[in-house]
Amino acid sequence: MTTQERGATYTEVFASGEFRVLFGSFTLLVAGDQVKMLALSALVYARTGSPGLSAAAYMLGFLPYAVGATFLLSLADRIRPRALMIAGELVRVVTCLLIAFAGLSVWAMLALVLVTGLFSPVFGAARMALLPDLLPGDAFVLGRSVLTVTSAGAQIGGLAVGGGILAATGPSGALAVTAALSVLAAVVLRFGLPDFPARGAEAGLPGERTEDGDLPAGEAEHGSVRTEKVSGRGTVRETLRVNRVLLADRRIRGLLLAQWLPVTFAVGGEAMLIPYLGSTAGYALAAASAGLAVGSFVVGRLVSPSGRERLAFPMAVASGLPLLVFALQPGLGGAALLVLLAAVAVTAYELGLQRWFVEAVPEAIRGQAFGLASAGMMTGQALGAALVGVAAELTSPHLAIVLAGAAVVCCSLALHRSLRPEPS
Repeated sequence: MTTQERGATYTEVFASGEFRVLFGSFTLLVAGDQVKMLALSALVYARTGSPGLSAAAYMLGFLPYAVGATFLLSLADRIRPRALMIAGELVRVVTCLLIAFAGLSVWAMLALVLVTGLFSPVFGAARMALLPDLLPGDAFVLGRSVLTVTSAGAQIGGLAVGGGILAATGPSGALAVTAALSVLAAVVLRFGLPDFPARGAEAGLPGERTEDGDLPAGEAEHGSVRTEKVSGRGTVRETLRVNRVLLADRRIRGLLLAQWLPVTFAVGGEAMLIPYLGSTAGYALAAASAGLAVGSFVVGRLVSPSGRERLAFPMAVASGLPLLVFALQPGLGGAALLVLLAAVAVTAYELGLQRWFVEAVPEAIRGQAFGLASAGMMTGQALGAALVGVAAELTSPHLAIVLAGAAVVCCSLALHRSLRPEPS
């Protein structure tokens, strides 16, 4: 095996001090967000006594992603990434303290979470786009898998710890703890991360061809996407334009759809575990999280970079197959094993796409591209859960899971060109 072919190791990934800073701040971010949304939900319930409003408050932090990704993502390439990530932490501090101690009405609190949440995809895009700079080559793929596992683990841990903090300090105290975690993350980022330049300002933003197909003066070709020097375009206009450029490129569009569609229905199937298993569903959901960790380690660490890429298509198809077995209505043990296998396959195929995506996207718009990919996944998962829920209403929970598995397989087959290595 050549040096280029050898996969990176966790030791190499964590040898980067800058990655350790990014990893630590990301862990604080995910755990803190879980505590924040739990505390907000509890506070709304205490004020209103409405379970519906309480549940809506918990989900509210995720809703603005689609809007922010559509209109604001160009900021991820036009502002220095360290400044942008620190700004995200400080916005979270102000939001938590206002909700906890400003005496806002319930509707004012919800509006504040909605407005500040519009910028969440921008802050996240700046973080993810920085990874290839900190971890070149195959180390980026392994670093990305580390953050994926950390996100799942921190969400579970944040819910557990958040419950304890809520019991000990109440909602306002929990929000104050979240603010303190964000202050700590901002300090870590400020003194532990280099001040990289804004990506778009250095390399230019993507341009469009003239009517005769020629490149305008001052532009450079990057694969099938051109770049031009940054102009004075507004944030919304630039975000919309670059999103169009990304989606118009056949290779990038295919890779985005490959990251969105199979996962949309795989997560939609998982959403039916609660009505299918009832009070024991938590064990199966924990098995799915374990599958993410197992898949990331086994495929990320033990399979070569080219091997991961060759596995992308078969693993995408395989991620839907365990869900088809729910036609036999397995019990808790069988259901847990099946969703674990599905999660392993999902992680495996996603890892195979990462290097292709980085290579396909011009560096000047890497932040917006990563933000669009992440926002599309989050939005798709919400839509997938809704669609599978409708299917369950019309049939039954176990048949809805089967239909979700069939949708995963069909989407993967339809996207086979994007899920396979391009011929050299």
